Parts: sequence; C-alpha cells; structure tokens
Amino acid sequence: MFEIKNLSIIVKDKYLIKNLSFTLNKNDKLGIIGEEGNGKSTLLKCVINDCEYANITGSINIKNTKIGYLEQSIDSKNNDKTVFNYIFTSEEDYYNKITILYKILEKINLKDEILKQKIKTLSGGEKVKIGILKILLEENDVLLLDEPTNDLDIETLQWLENFINLTEKPIMFISHDETLLSKTANIILHIEQIKHKTECKHTIKRTDYNTYIKERMISLEKQTWQAKFEKKEYNKRVEKLTKIMNKVEYKQNTISRSDPHGAALLKKKMHSLKSQEKKLEKTELTHIPDVEESIQIFFNEVKIPKSKVILKLNLPQLKIASKILSKNINLEVIGNSHICIIGKNGSGKTTLLKKIYEELKPRIDIKLGYMPQNYDEILNQYENVLDFISKETSKDAITKSRMFLGNMKLTSEEMTGKISNISNGTKAKIFLMKLVLNECNVLILDEPTRNLSPLSNPVIRKILKDFKGAIISVSHDRKYIEEAINIIYILTEEGLTKIDK
Repeated sequence: MFEIKNLSIIVKDKYLIKNLSFTLNKNDKLGIIGEEGNGKSTLLKCVINDCEYANITGSINIKNTKIGYLEQSIDSKNNDKTVFNYIFTSEEDYYNKITILYKILEKINLKDEILKQKIKTLSGGEKVKIGILKILLEENDVLLLDEPTNDLDIETLQWLENFINLTEKPIMFISHDETLLSKTANIILHIEQIKHKTECKHTIKRTDYNTYIKERMISLEKQTWQAKFEKKEYNKRVEKLTKIMNKVEYKQNTISRSDPHGAALLKKKMHSLKSQEKKLEKTELTHIPDVEESIQIFFNEVKIPKSKVILKLNLPQLKIASKILSKNINLEVIGNSHICIIGKNGSGKTTLLKKIYEELKPRIDIKLGYMPQNYDEILNQYENVLDFISKETSKDAITKSRMFLGNMKLTSEEMTGKISNISNGTKAKIFLMKLVLNECNVLILDEPTRNLSPLSNPVIRKILKDFKGAIISVSHDRKYIEEAINIIYILTEEGLTKIDK
C-alpha cells in the first residue's frame, strides 16, 4: 500500500506542497517535474521520514511497504568507505546477494574490482550506479529515485529506461532527462511556485510526459486566449454602459423642472443602468493562467573567427594518480565548434575536461568560461551568491547582477543569501548566468544540463545552440547532444575518436 492523502509540506513558513493526494499501484511510474527549489527532493525525503527541516501535515500510508531511496548524491560521510562496506552489512549479506549482484554489475557496466574502491575515488556516474546497485540489492517494494540519470553514460541510461519500464514495482522519480521521462513515466506530478514564488501549485495527471506537456501548452494557450477575449468583450460592455449612463446623467442635470414626467423616466432609466452595472461587476471572467514563469537567458553577441585555433591538445596519457585512463589523445578545436565528449562512466571525461581548462586558462585572446561537474569545486571559494556572480560591489553592478538573477527566477532571498543554502539546480543557473555576465566566448561545460528541470532545459539548449562562440563539453543528455552539438567524440582507453552524429 502506497498512498499519500492531503499532504502539505511547509519549509520556513512557506508552502512547497499543499493538499497533495495520490495512490501508487503496480506498474505505476510517477515522474516528478518542476523548477529548481520547488520541493521535489523534499517530497521524497518526507516519504521516507528523513526531512527534519520540513513541517508536514496529512498522511503518508506506506504500511508494510519497503521503500528503496536513491538520494541525489551519496552522503559525503561515506567517502572513506569502500563500495563493499557501503553496500553490504556483512560478508554473509554479500554471499546472500552474490548471484543478483553480478547480474546487476554486468548490466550497469561495472566490474567487481569496484567493490574494493573507496567512494571518494569514484566518478560521478559510478557513484550513481553504486546507488542504484544498492537499492536494487535490497529487494524493495517501491523505489524513490532522485535524479537517477545524473552523470550516467548513455548505455546505462538505456538500461535504466528498460528497467523502469519492465519492473512491476511502483517508482517515483525526479528527473531532468526529458528522454527518460518521455519513455518511462505514466503519471506526471508537476510542482510549481507561482505569483513570484509566494504560492505553490501542483498538477497530477495519469498520462505520459509528452502528452502532459502538449496538453498543458494547448490548455494554457486556450485559457489565455479565452481570458483575453472575455476581457476585451467585458471592456466593450463597460465602455458602452458608461457612455449611456453619462448621457442619462447629462439629461438629468439639464432637464427642465417643468417636465417631472421626463425626470421620472430618466431616474427609472438610471436605476436600470446601475442595476446592469452591478451585474456587470459580478461577471466571472476566465483568468490568464497563473503558472510558473520560464527562465530568460541569452548571450550577448559573441563571435570567434571561423579559422581561429581554440585548442590543439596532444596528450600522451590521461591519468588519475598512477592509473592510466586513456592514451594518445588528440583534440583540435577551431572557430565556433560545438563539441561534446561522451564515453563510459570512469573513462576520464571530467579529468580530460579539467586538463583542457588548465590548458586554456592562461590564454588572454579568449574569454573562457568553465562550469564543472562538481559546482562546489569553485563555489566553495565564495560565501554569498552575489560574491560569485560579480567581483564589483558598486550599486550599478549589484543591480545588474540582481536583474540577471531575477531572469533566472531566483528569489530575492536566494540572490542575497548564502550559496550553501541553494539547490544544485539553482547553482547550475548561477554558473550559466556567470558565463553570460562575463561575456565568455569559449565555454567548457561538464554536464551543463544535469541539474536543471525539464522545463528549463529547452531554454538552455536553445541558447547554447545559438551561441556563436566555441563549446567543449561532456554530456550524456541526449537532447542536448542532438540540439546543441555539431561534433561528437567518444573517449576510450585508446583515446578520442570522432563519431558520426
């Protein structure tokens, strides 16, 4: 039994969710969508009773139901544990699960040597795989997955899609991956913050993701048209009535005292008009839909000559410590190429991107922007959001920064607050805004869409597609690769190979 009834979630006196009710049955795959900071992860944590910062009312009925929870990232307190000790409680636990363990390892492209590694040595994608492995070995009844596709290689993404579709277990999952949502979800829960993030709203539909988005757009367009039409007609009626009332009032003021019958008729007419006015005031008009506003972001016109050499990289070996990940890497980037590097988890893509960043950082003939996979690598140097966004502290600079952050739908509290208090999705937004404000013409992006909602991602893909500078990126986001990239390389142990798009 998995039932949520009249659930409300309040954080810092603000409703994130109000009166949410639904039931999950066998084969239900509920995809949760919404902008960053709207309470999606908080909802999953409330279900497993692991959310001390939230006040909740209503009921969560999970009686006799074993819940498996994949958190967005493995807690740092586990960094020094080996993968074996993170997954298994004992040697006996390991031997009890050994058969299914090796089946899953094969399916998610991991070798058993990884069990000896410490969590802190794993790549981002490997950590996600280990999290998935752990909850699958626990034989849970219901699965809650928080961004399960983060950093996964494309092969494992396809396996995850098949798993979600084939299992009868109910699954609730949060994802920015529109491809995953469109291929797996059969229920959509859309969580919004409306009226400048002062009120919450949710929509739940038993339908697939593509149908939900299409029907939502049609409904919003229809309601907007209807609201504007009704308002226009209403204004016409008000204008016509006002003109008549003004004429009657004028006649009342000018009629001769010797015509009491005419005065009585005008008084009766005015009484009738005022009655019409009261009825008109009570007219219920269709409202323009109150939905969460989309982000607004665009790069100023930046240009790079088509023949300009951005990068000529010749790397005999790509290593982490003493481990050789790849060799004989050659990469040439010319002009405004949009490049994406793909490859299996642990192949060294992020390590390579860091090498490229270090190679280009001293250059003064380009304006370089870098968005790392782990935002805190850079953000840990700053305390507040505005400190990171702008080095200048003048009133004009702060006003400009706040205006741009407002376009990314950050609240005033988020703009002026500490970086440690904002979500990963909001951190991704401020990185992108920093690239815009710095007028960068060469972008190094490690999974640029990974923490952004499926509602923000189309906007980000569009501005990166239209970007006139060079992009060197790593991504497993299939829509990003399809729409924003024109050159693809795959990284293997033998080096970089260009592949057909």
